[in-house]
Parts: sequence; C-alpha cells; structure tokens
Amino acid sequence: MGLLSTLGGIAGSVFGGPIGGTIGSALGGAIEGREAVGEAAGVQAGAAQSGIEEQRRQFDEITKLLAPYTQAGTGALAGQQALIGLAGPEAERAALERIRGGETFQELARQGEEAILQRASATGGLRGGNVQAALAQFRPALLSQLIEQQYSRLGGLSTLGQSSAARQAAFGQATGANVSELLARQGAAQAGGITGQSSLLSGGIEKAFGAIQGAGGFGKVFGGGVTPGAIQASFSQTPIGGSGFGSGLAYGNQDLGLNF
Repeated sequence: MGLLSTLGGIAGSVFGGPIGGTIGSALGGAIEGREAVGEAAGVQAGAAQSGIEEQRRQFDEITKLLAPYTQAGTGALAGQQALIGLAGPEAERAALERIRGGETFQELARQGEEAILQRASATGGLRGGNVQAALAQFRPALLSQLIEQQYSRLGGLSTLGQSSAARQAAFGQATGANVSELLARQGAAQAGGITGQSSLLSGGIEKAFGAIQGAGGFGKVFGGGVTPGAIQASFSQTPIGGSGFGSGLAYGNQDLGLNF
C-alpha cells in the first residue's frame, strides 16, 4: 500500500466520507510527488557529477601525455639561457665546456686538423705560416659553429615544449568551462528539486484546505469529532503506523490535532 492510499485511509477513517479521501489523496499525492521530484533531481545532479569527474579525468590524461614534451621544452629553454649567459657566468662556462669536451667537438676537431695537415703536406707547406694560422683558427671556429647548432637544436625543443604547454592550457580552459557549466546544471537540478518539492507540498496542503472549505469549513469538518487520540488510533491501524515507522508522524499528529 502506497503513501497516497495510506493517508487516504487515515483521513477517511478520521474525517469520514469523501472529504477524508480527498484530504488524504491531496496530502499523500504531494508527499509521493516530492519523493519523485527529489529522485529526479538526484539523478540529474549525479549525471552532472559524472560529467565533472570525466572532464577532470580527461584533463589528467592529456596532462600525462604532454608532460614529456613540456618537460623537454623547459630543460631546453634552460640550456639556451645557459649558452647565452642569461643563467649566469658559471652556467655559461659549464655549457661551453660540455660542448668543447663533447665527443662531437673532439672528433670534428681531429678530422679537420688532419685534413689541414694533409693538404699542407701535399703542397709542401707543412711548416708555413698559413698552416699554423689555419690550425689556430680551426678549433674556435668549430666551437662557435657547434654552439650555434646546439642553440638551434635546443630552440626546436623549447618551441615544442611551448606549443605543448599552450595546448595543455587551452585544454585546461575548456575543461574549466565545461566543469563550470556542469556545476551550474548540478546546482540548478538540486535547486529545482527543492523548489519542486516545496511547490508540491504547498499544493497538496492547499488542495486539502480547499476540500475542507468546500465541505463547509473547519468547524463543520472537524467540529468536535476529531481528537489527537483518534488520529493516533487510526494511524496505528495502517501498515506504516503499525510497523513503528510512522511513530514520529503519529506524535506529530498530536500537535496537528491540538491545533485544530
């Protein structure tokens, strides 16, 4: 037996006749309607929360995917700053020493110097001043070339990191906007549920009062025949009242009966 029929039975046994059934139907329908509205609002709010969680999960995933590129870009930018002295003289010196002591520089220097000596030997000018000048200029020129090359390579990585960070920021903005919209929907669903429940309960009470007025007013409907004890006794005979679940409602009806 639903709440609607239970309240109808209570009202019918206490107030008697069609007026009791009308009052019970109005109040029971309002309460059952409030439960349905509350459940619907809960479903809407839950769906919005699921959407929020999915948006956050997607943002976390894209952040993980782009992390290697953004980290590489950060490191490359630091390397560029070191090469041009923006990170301080010690960092600049260390960056230059890494290039000068690197395998690439050492191998290219060896090959270049051997080529100069071989050409000089073939022309008989091995001990000439031009050969010595060429050897003296070769390593600094090679180092300068490798520095430019290294800076350019680091620039490619820093650009890649910048674009990855920009993509992550754009995705974060979109995620924030989507989460804000879903939070608004969640709030609207919850507020709508509260408003709807209040409206249904108020409507049920108005219908009950309207039925009472239509039957001749409070004096005629309740005149002397309804007592708190009668309300409690009738309620205790219902499935809800007999189970003890509605004891709070039964005691609340004492106040209702006294007010009448």
